[in-house]
Amino acid sequence: MGKAAAIILAAGQGSRMQSRKAKVLHEVAGLEMVNHAVRSVKLASFDKVIVVVGYQGDKVAEVLDGVTLAWQKEQLGTGHAVDQCRELLKDFDGSVLVTYGDTPLFRSATFQELVEYHNQNGSKATILTAMFDDPTGYGRILRGDDGHVLGVVEHQDASLEQRQIKEINTGTYCFDSKLLFHYLTQITPANAQAEYYLPDVLPLMLKDGHRIGGFVLGDAAESMGINDRIQLSLAEAILRDRICAHWQRVGVTILDPKSTWIEWDCQIGQDTVIYPGTFIQKGTIIGQECRIGPNCRLEHAQIADGVTLENTIISGRVVAKGEKIAPFSVMTK
Repeated sequence: MGKAAAIILAAGQGSRMQSRKAKVLHEVAGLEMVNHAVRSVKLASFDKVIVVVGYQGDKVAEVLDGVTLAWQKEQLGTGHAVDQCRELLKDFDGSVLVTYGDTPLFRSATFQELVEYHNQNGSKATILTAMFDDPTGYGRILRGDDGHVLGVVEHQDASLEQRQIKEINTGTYCFDSKLLFHYLTQITPANAQAEYYLPDVLPLMLKDGHRIGGFVLGDAAESMGINDRIQLSLAEAILRDRICAHWQRVGVTILDPKSTWIEWDCQIGQDTVIYPGTFIQKGTIIGQECRIGPNCRLEHAQIADGVTLENTIISGRVVAKGEKIAPFSVMTK
């Protein structure tokens, strides 16, 4: 992948969540949204990971580990947020990924592929794009005959012909680090919100003759940003399906994935069968050849090989091999 740093923007409040806590602290599949982004970036082996925090920054920092923090004291836009990393990256010369703490569905492989495409294509900036059947409201990608990006036109500014374009800007980018911070000094808050927008560096780069690429996502759903509780539940369902599929591939039988919820950071042994209505929360370890469900909830539980549980709640407890648990039991610390 080459030398690369990652910036994760996580400073905003997220008012549409209608919540007293920062948006990026809301959990999806048992993990804070910001930590989904951090995990994917770390798995992609970036040399440096910076998280920009602001609103409730101390609380966001509490859930983070193994990252460098940059503080955006005033929320003055995405360009201003990235610029808070200038000092941290002053000696860095390589590719810089910019992504968001409220986009929990990106896979690590996507970030790796984006950086590799950026490096191999000879671009100074690369936009991560996606193909949407209904691109209403999104910025459209304008390409030349050679495939390189000529610009991004916002939906409200697009002509009728441009609105037929299905390729959209996801808002995640890869930049040449030196050029990124050079052009950040030239953008202005000439907009209704009086904020510094990161995408405003793109026309400046194009004007100076720098090449901009567009890397198309294989799975457009990865680009989903979470702005409200409805989108939060949609992301939860997508991750539920991903996690269930993972366990099925490694030898766990899940009779009804649509009614089975398994969070991150669980372990399940081969030939275990999961029945409908089961909720397996993070920190749970289940042995081999178990029968779990229907209608069980396990939280930080350790279940030995061969155990059968039905209509049971186990929280913070160990169930030993051969132990018989009566249906409708509740076992807690």
